[in-house]
Amino acid sequence: MCGRFVRAVSIEDIADEFGVDKPSFALSPSYNIAPSQEVVIVMNAGKKSMALCKWGLIPSWAKDPKIGYRMINARSETVAEKPSFRSSFKKHRVIIPASGFYEWKKQGTSKVPFYISLKSGKPLGFAGLLSEWTSPEKKKICTCTIITTSANDLLMNIHDRMPVIIQKKDEDRWLDPSEQDAEKLLPVLKAFPSDKMDLYQVSPMVNSPAHNTPECIKPVHD
Repeated sequence: MCGRFVRAVSIEDIADEFGVDKPSFALSPSYNIAPSQEVVIVMNAGKKSMALCKWGLIPSWAKDPKIGYRMINARSETVAEKPSFRSSFKKHRVIIPASGFYEWKKQGTSKVPFYISLKSGKPLGFAGLLSEWTSPEKKKICTCTIITTSANDLLMNIHDRMPVIIQKKDEDRWLDPSEQDAEKLLPVLKAFPSDKMDLYQVSPMVNSPAHNTPECIKPVHD
């Protein structure tokens, strides 16, 4: 799964990495992004652009927005058919920029946090879906989810799932709103190569989203 991630770079860096114009909004780096918080998305509505979106997808037909707390992730194996996600998978695919993400390994009665990122140090892009939900007060709210897949060799000893990281060669296909063929899209949703990723243990301070400083991604040793 993916329940917490990091965006340690500037909006300008994200714009450069994903080939979009710098947006009008400003957003500071965040080292412990949690569900229900605003995240940056890259989308294509005729032209690639960036927007802010709440993490935790609320399907357009949902009556209760609390469903979003259960929709922070979508499984790649069922995303094309599951009622909560299939419409977004077909028409509203996005990329969620990040620097890396956290995962916890069970050790006895406790869980030890690890930070996972690219060896290159560059920003990465999670495969995501967007849904615009309208509140009873007629307010439109952008919501999103992160797609997960089976863990690669690097992560499998920590957790059996990992977020899908879109490879550069697949970004345009994933964002293309005219592409709605599941047979062409589903192969994109695979585990990122282990040899291009880095992993190390971090402080238990990341267990609380209240801790949001560069110290969160500092390596620690047993």
